[in-house]
Formats: sequence, C-alpha cells, structure tokens
Amino acid sequence: MSANLREFSASSNGDRWYLGRDEETMNAYVVHKANQSSGGTTTHIELGAFLNRGPIAPEHQALLRLIGSLVD
Repeated sequence: MSANLREFSASSNGDRWYLGRDEETMNAYVVHKANQSSGGTTTHIELGAFLNRGPIAPEHQALLRLIGSLVD
C-alpha cells in the first residue's frame, strides 16, 4: 500500500479502511482492504460513493470523524 494512505478504521474481523488522495488530481478516495479469510482484496472507492453507501456503518462514522478533525 502507498505511504500516502491514512488508516481511519479497522474492524474486529480484520477489514481495514484507508483515506487516500490521488497526487495528480488531488481527489480523495477510500481504500478497503478485506481480511484474509475474505480473500484480502483491495478496493478503491471514490469518496462520495463511499459516503453515499447505506446504511451508516462504523467505518463511515470513523471517516466523518477524521474529516471533522482536519478542520479544527
């Protein structure tokens, strides 16, 4: 994984979520790294698409807290 990713959530089953930014476009995105028992697949998700997924899950709340901390 790129050093430009910031982990913002990890579930008890081993899934991890990271916030990243494309250095060329400066667009933010979410990376989901599935746990090994689920295949360990890494998925890149556009930030808006991630936040528009429902229902609100703990990883959504964690990302919103991270975003909120950046404006302090």
